[in-house]
Amino acid sequence: MTEKPMATRWHDGLRMVRACDDANVRLFVVKQNRRNATLQLLKNSVDQGRFGRIYMVNLNVFWTRPQEYYDSAAWRGTWEFDGGAFMNQASHYVDLLDWLIGPIKSLQAYTATLARNIEVEDTGVISVEWRSGALGSMNVTMLTYPKNLEGSITIIGEKGTVRVGGVAVNEIQHWEFSEPHSDDEKVKHASYETTSVYGFGHPLYFDNVIKVLRGEASPETDGREGLKSLETLIATYLSARDGKRVALPLDY
Repeated sequence: MTEKPMATRWHDGLRMVRACDDANVRLFVVKQNRRNATLQLLKNSVDQGRFGRIYMVNLNVFWTRPQEYYDSAAWRGTWEFDGGAFMNQASHYVDLLDWLIGPIKSLQAYTATLARNIEVEDTGVISVEWRSGALGSMNVTMLTYPKNLEGSITIIGEKGTVRVGGVAVNEIQHWEFSEPHSDDEKVKHASYETTSVYGFGHPLYFDNVIKVLRGEASPETDGREGLKSLETLIATYLSARDGKRVALPLDY
């Protein structure tokens, strides 16, 4: 079992999956945000087609990480062992791009190190085109003054509009669809107060791991599922480095 990101290099992620396949063992990548009640309701709505055609998607991660955070351990803020605001702090939000909306066709990214003394980016933006035709963006910074402000996703579709916000996608702030559904009543109780940006999905994630090992369930986020967000992350860094649009899947 590995935390996010499963690797900082695309080839390392592929090697991890192959090694576990060859050894006939399971590989799990922690994506606990998927288990948050707010995002489970949003995922159900997408899967049930309640949005109709999805037109626009926006994700914001406006958090703060002071210099002391990066100075607290030698690996922090390095390309080799950490990655920047996208790969580390906003990794779970990058995961939502594919998990909720579907395969990405291409992206264009800009990253910058504006204030922290680190190798990697503390701020960045991505413009995204999905294969479905939907367009969207992701805005990330670790420089929000004076504390974590927002972790949000907004989906605008043909028949529905939803915004899940709060500090860490813990509040359903707008929920409107053309057709009623039994899930609409659950919205009132899905939002929760969070004491951290991690949410309460870890116990549910571990429960899935245990059930998989017992042969009672399928893995929610195995190695191949983990590769999806890693591929998006690597494409983001390639785009920012080379100043050009990058198509997915990566040509490796």
